[in-house]
Amino acid sequence: MDETAHALGASRTLWELVDRRAGLTPDRPVLLQGDRTLTFGELRDGAERVAAGLYGMGVRPGSVVAWQLPTRIETVLLSFALARLGAVQSPVIPFYRDREVGFALRESRADFFAVPGTWRGHDHTAMAERLGARGVFEAYGTLPDGDPAVLPPPPADGTAVRWIYWTSGTTSDPKGVLHTDRSLIAGGSCLAHALHLTADDIGSMAFPFAHIGGPDYTVMLLLYGFPAVLFEHFAMDTALPEYRRHGVTVAGGSTAFYSMFLTEQRKAPGQRLVPTLRLLAGGGAPKPPEIYHAVVREMGVQLTHGYGMTEVPMITMGAPDDTAENLATTEGRPPAGMEIRIVDPEGKPVPAGVDGEVRLRGEAVCQGYADPGQAAGVFDAEGFLVTGDVGHLRETGHLVLTGRMKDIIIRKGENISAKEIEDLLHQHPAVADAAVIGLPDQERGERVCAVIERRPGTDDLTPAAMSAFLRGEGLSVHKLPEQLEVVDALPRNDALRKVLKYKLRELYG
Repeated sequence: MDETAHALGASRTLWELVDRRAGLTPDRPVLLQGDRTLTFGELRDGAERVAAGLYGMGVRPGSVVAWQLPTRIETVLLSFALARLGAVQSPVIPFYRDREVGFALRESRADFFAVPGTWRGHDHTAMAERLGARGVFEAYGTLPDGDPAVLPPPPADGTAVRWIYWTSGTTSDPKGVLHTDRSLIAGGSCLAHALHLTADDIGSMAFPFAHIGGPDYTVMLLLYGFPAVLFEHFAMDTALPEYRRHGVTVAGGSTAFYSMFLTEQRKAPGQRLVPTLRLLAGGGAPKPPEIYHAVVREMGVQLTHGYGMTEVPMITMGAPDDTAENLATTEGRPPAGMEIRIVDPEGKPVPAGVDGEVRLRGEAVCQGYADPGQAAGVFDAEGFLVTGDVGHLRETGHLVLTGRMKDIIIRKGENISAKEIEDLLHQHPAVADAAVIGLPDQERGERVCAVIERRPGTDDLTPAAMSAFLRGEGLSVHKLPEQLEVVDALPRNDALRKVLKYKLRELYG
């Protein structure tokens, strides 16, 4: 990280970071969307005017403001206006509906709720009224406006809880994850440090700004002073012209996005999909090694992947100058200040190379959950976050994730890693994506079920062909799936397109 970025990373609050960057490069662009451009100076000044308008509506330091808005310049302005006021923000993914939104409003005790009106055919204002939300206002094309002279001083304490982010609720009700300005700055600094970006880069945000990745990415823009292209709703056919038009150098989001890029690249092999693109980067879901090799081989760009979660927005990240083997098979290394501990079932640390549960401690780690009843067992006695992920550290410090505690399938008393089988299935030419789950079985305890998303233009994989392929790749016989399901599309969430395994267990269990 260069000296300027390092100094900016020490900012106490997000507003201080915005103010300092605007002072350094006020006329450089930060957000690009269609024909619109917002500079760092306009971000600061515009956010102050919006903050004054919000203040006139009754928003005060400590007010809880939920917002369910698409990825637009106005959304970023509103978010930083709330950061200027020192309000508590509760971002909600714009695709969520009554159940998830109502839960977030109740759990956060929101005083105000910003919505986009009718967006993509859904009336968010009517839904807010139906849910009994307080202080509902629309913030899509226009935002509150006022004279910044009325504003109180900006917040100075970066360790106060000012953010409530919601987990995806893939197994139960969502959890409200409590973050501070400093934890978000620490997460974004990790991303920025690992990717080795410069002020000449042009990034892109293809995932919802309301996701924890939103501030993660925006902090990186503020540290290095380069812009990103925003996509209100991502679709590859409409996004590609924007990537090319703006000369995007860094793209990605998650494994599903890498696969989408590969699908497009395969339509015109040998021709650069985006001529300026040099790096795909992302996280949020496991990356099969074959995806890495396919991106480098077919697209001619580097791929770096990281490990993060709503509770800790950035834990490790691959670096573009790392070895191909590490980039393909690990999640990268943690930055300074992020402690990773791998423990056995009794909570005792294990040596390098030995699998165990991943635990985390550092500034980027959340402060817990909005519901105290969900806090039991979240942190261990030494203050490490208990993740439920399984993996090991290499001697080099690289982290290898091998699955989730709940993704360890116990078949006739033998532990089987779902991820090991998934990584092998990804190498089959008929497989676009794969999810391996354990299903209840009276004889075995659990049986191994592989759910395959077929690659367009290929024939369905048969159970016999699958078993023969996996055996040919060296998979032990006792790990072979007993059940195979072939689908056109795996169920995914709306943020980073992660596969929803709980839906597969419900469907096939």
